[in-house]
Amino acid sequence: MTRDEMIKYEIDYYVNLIRIKNAEDGTNKELDYQLKVQKNKLAALGVNTDSYEFDN
Repeated sequence: MTRDEMIKYEIDYYVNLIRIKNAEDGTNKELDYQLKVQKNKLAALGVNTDSYEFDN
């Protein structure tokens, strides 16, 4: 897997987690943790995640 493919995969995964988070009504500690980890992975790859956040 190339670096670009890895970044695309990680972005897609992060966006899917955000969509799940946005659709839920309560709190989900596991989902919050997964989002935190995924955001750190993307930061390590040099990807700014601000543009992928939902505007509520």
